[in-house]
Amino acid sequence: MNLDLLRFSPGAYLAPVVDWLNKNFHPFFSAVVTLIEAVLGAIEGVLLYPPAYALILAAILIAFIFVGLRVAVITAIALLFCLFSGLWAASMQTLALVTVAVSIAVLVAFPMGIMASRHRGLESALRPLLDIMQTVPPWVYLIPAVMIFSLGRVPAIIATVIYGIPPMLRLTTLAFKQVPKEFKELGQATGASPRFILFKIEIPLATPTLLVGLNQCILLSLAMVVLAGLVGAGGLGAEVTRGLTRMEMGLGLRAGLSIVAIAILLDRFSKGALQRHPRTAHGFQIK
Repeated sequence: MNLDLLRFSPGAYLAPVVDWLNKNFHPFFSAVVTLIEAVLGAIEGVLLYPPAYALILAAILIAFIFVGLRVAVITAIALLFCLFSGLWAASMQTLALVTVAVSIAVLVAFPMGIMASRHRGLESALRPLLDIMQTVPPWVYLIPAVMIFSLGRVPAIIATVIYGIPPMLRLTTLAFKQVPKEFKELGQATGASPRFILFKIEIPLATPTLLVGLNQCILLSLAMVVLAGLVGAGGLGAEVTRGLTRMEMGLGLRAGLSIVAIAILLDRFSKGALQRHPRTAHGFQIK
């Protein structure tokens, strides 16, 4: 028996699909690249244009005013570490990349999670897809992304978004399913609109679980930063890759700790900003 006939090669089927996409949707992909590069360039410009100490001071003041003293101290420590490690520009590039990737992932996952919590059929259909997205090794996402968008930051963004969507979507669905029905029924009984119930009752009650989803999305996005350095995304991932290829333990360690500093900064800032003020739902205080 010819064993070759029993072998399954997904690439033999996917490669023609990728070629067809490149041939027929090249203008669309070019527009996506232009848009993402423009957004990334704008964010990097804002982060890198002022002197490092001025940006650090501004970030500390923003954290203190909108979040609190504790997060302001964490912001100072994290950013000063990135500066004194000699990786300020790479850190800001990584911060811009992760900010864009997490924003896109949340914009996709949040509304889909709300719909999945309301429609069991959609949740059942999404579950195997999310299982695959979370099970497949993350570097695999880079292969089709590079084939479609070439090397650079855009395939890194796309792969990071794909990797960051599942935890945010799952936990958004769980958060809204855990909202007590009594609160929603109370809103309906008082004649509140679905929009009012969503923003004034469901989202405040779901916030603790949503914060866990956002935290996981940020951490997984930063985990992709190192792999993104392999496709020319730059930032701290490129520094980690450089340290590995040159066997420079100091460079790799500094870059890795800078990634940890940015992860802590983003996590504490986002969590603190969302938990800063108590929320109310029809007279009930949500803490």
